[in-house]
Amino acid sequence: MRWEEILIVAAILGSGLIAGVFFAFSTFVMGALARIPAAQGIAAMQAINVVVINPWFLGAFFGTALVSLAAIVVGIARWSGMESALPVGGGVLYLVGTFSVTVAANVPLNNELARVDPETGGEVWSRYLRVWTAWNHVRTIAAALATVCFALGAVL
Repeated sequence: MRWEEILIVAAILGSGLIAGVFFAFSTFVMGALARIPAAQGIAAMQAINVVVINPWFLGAFFGTALVSLAAIVVGIARWSGMESALPVGGGVLYLVGTFSVTVAANVPLNNELARVDPETGGEVWSRYLRVWTAWNHVRTIAAALATVCFALGAVL
């Protein structure tokens, strides 16, 4: 297997894994947290935001960003039409729509929630659920579309 093939397999796997994690939050985790009392939802999300900082998740999240960047560079350097455009598009989708949205939108919201007392943070929680979830939808869709682009690029 050539290194370019390993790169695209890593991009497919990484973006697919991240899309799945974010999809779970968009489709049921946040809905479940919204159904329980605000203090419990806040405390649960605060715990999730601590536990997610682990080598497995961060390796997949940051590793896929690096692989996406490499796919963009290789695709541009060896441009050959759609065969290159798909991995470049996948890389851009992941870096802009997933990685950058996480850094610019979701992480600051997580940091804000970390400073909230679960017993008195109901107002912050209500806004957090709405805004965080909306941005999570964006990064979920971007990671899923990146996976599609990488996969289509692999079969060309």
